[in-house]
Amino acid sequence: MLSRVAENLYWMARYLERTEDMARLINATTLMLLDLPPGAYFGWDILLQVTGDAQLYAELYGTPEENRIMRFLIADERNPNSVMAAIHQARENCRTFRDLLPGEFWERLNTLFLYVRDQAVSGADSRHARYAFLNEVIARRHALVGLLISSMSQDNVYQLIKLGRNMERADMTTRIVDVTSAVILPQDQGLQKTAGSSLWIGVLKSLSAFEMYRRHISVQVRSNQVVDYLLKDSKFPRSMKYCLGEMEVALAYLPNAGTPAEAVRRARRRLDNLKLTDLRPDLLHEYLDQAQRDLAVVHRTIQGIYFARGDSASESLLNGIQLQIAEA
Repeated sequence: MLSRVAENLYWMARYLERTEDMARLINATTLMLLDLPPGAYFGWDILLQVTGDAQLYAELYGTPEENRIMRFLIADERNPNSVMAAIHQARENCRTFRDLLPGEFWERLNTLFLYVRDQAVSGADSRHARYAFLNEVIARRHALVGLLISSMSQDNVYQLIKLGRNMERADMTTRIVDVTSAVILPQDQGLQKTAGSSLWIGVLKSLSAFEMYRRHISVQVRSNQVVDYLLKDSKFPRSMKYCLGEMEVALAYLPNAGTPAEAVRRARRRLDNLKLTDLRPDLLHEYLDQAQRDLAVVHRTIQGIYFARGDSASESLLNGIQLQIAEA
């Protein structure tokens, strides 16, 4: 397989997952805001910090305001992380290798792109319209993944898609959990407990994890247990540990996977060693930052092994990553 094709497959999967995960992040934040009691505070601009888009937003829009931020995160293609930009990039990547995928996949992907293009601006205007629009995007994206799972051979093409999907999913799970560290809870102890519980219920629901958490962990929603579940549970499909496991399985099918697989194992070891009993917001934020850095190293190893064009810059990049893994 050509490195260009491998790269497009990987990034198509990442952009498709990003489409859904950005929708989940926005809806999770909306639910948190609606459930916060008097005395609690949350600024919409934290979304820009979580997605890493604060500087670009400031250049394009200036002052952070809810409607502007929603337009920026949903409909503005100048933002490469917006819902519109992500689905557009997924479609463009898919165009180059349509013959490798089920024919129905392209039709459904194109239909999703047209839906987002036509509805994104109006869907960003109000909270009610936004929630409904983003839920529809999530549902349609689920149909695309179901089609691939049920109709594709488990060959290298499928494994590259699986690799990209789980990389993006793990990253966004850490970002959705990280939103909670920016919420300022009320001073009143009673309200603080109620607000904290509502906050974590919103996080679980945003990741479709609420029922599974109650079934396997507890009917009581406690912050340390929620974070432990979303980061370290090995059976829930949106937990970081599960995604890392799926990436390791995908790499086992691919050639020359030694360095990326070691980077994944390193990330899993660090995750297993996290102590989640003390969940001060600053400490949680530090943990999640480290998790995101580990995922970035995994991505760079994948890039260096499978997408590099054999030039000196690519060789230097890969050598540096291998040294970083060896020293960790």
